[in-house]
Amino acid sequence: MSEWAVYNRSGSRRVLATKSLPGTRWLEILAAADCSVEVCESTEILSSDEIADRIGQACDGVIGQLTEKWNGALFARLAAAGGRAFSNYAVGYDNVDVPGATAARIPVGNTPGVLTETTAEMAVALTMAAARRVVEADRFMRAGRYHGWLPNLFVGQRLRGKTVGVIGCGRIGAAYARMMVEGFKMDAVYYDPRANQDFETFVEAYATLLRDRAEPPVSVSRLETVEQVLEVADVVSLHTALDGSTRHLIDRSRLALMKSDAVLVNTSRGPVIDEEALVAHCRAHPKFRVALDVFEQEPGMKPGLAELDNVTVVPHIASATVWTREGMATLAAANVAGILNGYPLWNGDGWLEFLEGQVPPFVPSIVNAVELGL
Repeated sequence: MSEWAVYNRSGSRRVLATKSLPGTRWLEILAAADCSVEVCESTEILSSDEIADRIGQACDGVIGQLTEKWNGALFARLAAAGGRAFSNYAVGYDNVDVPGATAARIPVGNTPGVLTETTAEMAVALTMAAARRVVEADRFMRAGRYHGWLPNLFVGQRLRGKTVGVIGCGRIGAAYARMMVEGFKMDAVYYDPRANQDFETFVEAYATLLRDRAEPPVSVSRLETVEQVLEVADVVSLHTALDGSTRHLIDRSRLALMKSDAVLVNTSRGPVIDEEALVAHCRAHPKFRVALDVFEQEPGMKPGLAELDNVTVVPHIASATVWTREGMATLAAANVAGILNGYPLWNGDGWLEFLEGQVPPFVPSIVNAVELGL
């Protein structure tokens, strides 16, 4: 049985948070909106039945987690209890049946913006860990197997001057690519259904700066297909949303297109990669390097993945900095409180105004706002 803590018991509105969230600002926002907040203190993932039972007969809003399946039936239960607001504690919402929420007339919030640089930084860290074999070397050292410097000990890949490929060049993908271009003077290629003109303009301006300093310039190209990116890039980082078109986007046939010593990084969603195909590819190509923050069937990994030395794995922590996780909590709470207070949607540039000082009287981000006529 999960333990729940209650904050601001005197609040006239009842809001659930299905996990304890970092910081206190989010609780202050909900308390200011006259909400009593019930927080699940268990680290176990709640089932839909458990959530439905907790919603009970009267509940005004919920902050849910990406590990939970929010289907139409659960939104109908929330609506029947008088619920008017839901926010996912994440920027992505592939765990949410948005049409089902819309049918129940419940706005679905998310937490964009505050994850951008943090997630991009983690993708860079994973790229370096894979390319320079950091985790392998760490295990080797801790096992007491290091007996002195050797010319061929854990030789990895040099990134400077090579090509970085990004699949999904939105906010996070572009931030990652900029870091790799600036940090390692890499050329950039990307695939995205829409051109990212801001990113292209930045790389072109940076190339001009390098020329002026008599250094080799960098380049940027938007390619026509995912396959073209995979064929030419030395490093490929995935930054796509998860939907029917991107599930198993990286499969056996596409892995076969990549360079045998390429680096593949995924901080988007696990099912974007066919893990069984990935295991087979990594076994057949020991110089191929992979770094994963997300997995096809979290929290588990497909058989064989954990045993591979050329695969680096971390437990879905790309957004795990204090600033970002507290910012996500703030935006999620502001979504719920704003809807309950009848505030209009935020139309400003970015979301930093919500993170410190007086909270603006707006709702930060609702993914089904148009469908609900908000």
